Amino acid sequence: MEVSYKWLQEFIELPESPEDVGKLLTATGLEVEGIEKIDAVPGGLEGIVIGQVLTCTKHPDADKLSLTTVDVGADQPLPIVCGAPNVAAGQKVVVALVGATLHPTSGESFQIKKAKIRGSASEGMICAEDEIGLGTSHAGIIVLDPNGPASQLPNGTPAARYFNLEADYQIAIGLTPNRIDAASHLGTARDLKALLNRPLRLPSVDAFAINNTDLTLAIQVDDVTACPRYAGLTLSGLTVSESPDWLKQRLLSIGLNPINNIVDVTNFVCHDLGQPLHAFDADKITGGQVIVKTLPEGTPFVTLDGVERKLIATDLMICDGEKPMCIAGVFGGQHSGVSAQTTSIFLESAYFSPASVRKTAQHHGLKTDASFRFERGIDPNITIFALKRAALLIQEVAGGTVSSAITDLYPTPIDAFRVPVRYRNIDRLIGVKIDHTEIHRILEALDIQAESVQEDSFMAIVPPYRVDVTREADVIEEILRIYGLDNIPLSANLAADSLSEFPKTDPDQWQNRVGQLMAANGFYEILTLSLTRPGYNDAIRSSLTGDDVTLLNPLSDELSVMRQTLLFSALETLVYNLNRRQKDLKTFEFGKVYHKVKLEDGATKYIERMRMSLAIIGNQNPESWLQRGQPVAYHDLATAVQRILNLFRVKSFETQPADPALFQYGLTYVVNKKPVVSLGLVNAKLTKLVDLKQPVFYADFDWQALLKLASGKTRYEEVAKFPEVRRDLSLVIDKTISFEQISKLARQTERKLLRTINVFDVYEGENLGEGKKSYSVNFMLQDTTQTLTDVAIDKTMQRLMTAFEQELGAVIRK
Repeated sequence: MEVSYKWLQEFIELPESPEDVGKLLTATGLEVEGIEKIDAVPGGLEGIVIGQVLTCTKHPDADKLSLTTVDVGADQPLPIVCGAPNVAAGQKVVVALVGATLHPTSGESFQIKKAKIRGSASEGMICAEDEIGLGTSHAGIIVLDPNGPASQLPNGTPAARYFNLEADYQIAIGLTPNRIDAASHLGTARDLKALLNRPLRLPSVDAFAINNTDLTLAIQVDDVTACPRYAGLTLSGLTVSESPDWLKQRLLSIGLNPINNIVDVTNFVCHDLGQPLHAFDADKITGGQVIVKTLPEGTPFVTLDGVERKLIATDLMICDGEKPMCIAGVFGGQHSGVSAQTTSIFLESAYFSPASVRKTAQHHGLKTDASFRFERGIDPNITIFALKRAALLIQEVAGGTVSSAITDLYPTPIDAFRVPVRYRNIDRLIGVKIDHTEIHRILEALDIQAESVQEDSFMAIVPPYRVDVTREADVIEEILRIYGLDNIPLSANLAADSLSEFPKTDPDQWQNRVGQLMAANGFYEILTLSLTRPGYNDAIRSSLTGDDVTLLNPLSDELSVMRQTLLFSALETLVYNLNRRQKDLKTFEFGKVYHKVKLEDGATKYIERMRMSLAIIGNQNPESWLQRGQPVAYHDLATAVQRILNLFRVKSFETQPADPALFQYGLTYVVNKKPVVSLGLVNAKLTKLVDLKQPVFYADFDWQALLKLASGKTRYEEVAKFPEVRRDLSLVIDKTISFEQISKLARQTERKLLRTINVFDVYEGENLGEGKKSYSVNFMLQDTTQTLTDVAIDKTMQRLMTAFEQELGAVIRK
């Protein structure tokens, strides 16, 4: 977005240079990307000043030349040889100093240098109109009125100031989408007003008057949702012509090309106040009606650029009694705009729904100054002020009279935002304590009022044009950007804070951590489709908790249902890689599974859950001359599963056999009576479905259940000072008893001294008896307060043996 430095000065006093203004704007968040000087005339009259002829005598060696001395505000008058016939002592003249470059009306530019003319020194030039590009006259030098403005200016005053031709500066602002309130000179000046604590100068519309009601139109809004406010009036007796210089210069200063005086005024007000306007040729409005409504899908409409467009049913249109005239808030029609023959207009000023304008502009690929503002949200309360401002300017540049009363359809006014703010949060987020008086000064300067002010809080009343300030953090940001980031000292320990409430367990963070862990252990992440074959779900129907979610319009029968497990996605990925000679694979995947259930009232509930899978196949390590390839085993997968559980700090769990429909053998880990992960060797019937002949070890995590177990707390203990003691037992027990039962019973029996328990040998044989097996188990004992004695060790082991004998029917082999 571009703004003009001189245009800004109409709204606020700015003695600062354009560069300084750019720094101020950047400090408020309106980042200035560049400043470009714009000369009103070529060269900008640089090096040309107002001077006074002190003496004037004939040149002794040339009849048509005069020798003059001219006061240009320097220590000494300048000697200048002048050839103009009208030069005389006492005149106020325009002088080009040595070094100035002149840009004449015709011909090449040239630079003024010190010279000797017929033997006389000349250190400058007294200028004529055409010599400095201000006209075509070369009859003589420019002689300024001695009793006019020149008499009040000291010698040496830049001529650009006298002729009101001082250079302007185009300031390019990188406007962020949330700051649409600043997309005008008024909006930009508001920030400077708050920052500099200076008053804002709004243009006066007191002179607005309704001259007659001879051209009154009936205005109707059918869609008040898409058009909450619509206003307009008519003007008659207009003369469409070229705009005056001041208006053209204003538009050119921000990169707009002048068109005609009526259109230029609407463009001027758009960039002046931020309110887009549109002017319709009143003579082309049939039926004396203006109707704001939508039209049937596919209705053709020719826009101002001559392109025929097919409307969609949600396009809001400005229509007359018979036809559409304009796409509301986006683009005008080819046959309703202002032309050279226009003598009366209907002038529109409205507030259109941002969502409606955005949808229309995106569909038709139209980006205009109007749609840019409407689709982000303009000020709904400046509508009438902008209408009056435009009407007065049109009368100034095109004549005419206001020929109707203002029609303003605004059935449901848009309320201000009410945002509760606490002072402690202001201090916490900004990092310093700001005096409450300064806080309220800043907010008031930003048109944010404070109500219900208490010792610890207040209610901020935010005007509706600040569409980006709807939360407490937004209000605090407004305070900070005006108070100044440079005024916030850096503390020794940098930190960040927020008003937002974040979940104690961040799923994305944990997913990233687990992904890094798996990648570090040689696993590759895969990402697969959620669509799958119905046959896959049918193969494990007995294990599923609900019915399939079926697509209404599937691309193919093979992708017609949503998956209920990640298993087949993993198996298909393994097959794909095996077919490409990648034999040793470790994969993991995060993905969702889907099913539906029938509720008691007959309604259908759709359920999606996040899962994580691991799959391994082939050898543990690639074959090489150093080692032979060793096939992966169950314990390789179990180790990976245990690492994930350790990451979540899940230390204790129970086990039960895994679902035989999925696994030939395996375990399900249960925590707090809820299954967390199942792992084992995939059933060969399932691998056969995807034409996979190798054994696959697979683990399936309930990711949501696992997240509930996550703990961010770390417990540290001092390293024990006293030695561990190992004792071994050989237990003969029934085959039905698992090591998990032994471990659980041991920990229940000895809670203080038992550190670890591990099985290091399992034996089955005829000499043990039918249905029996032998576990060789070691126990690590340690006391953190003293060295264990033989007496304490023997007592502990005796309690354990007694418990095994009584609870598990174990026989202790001695």
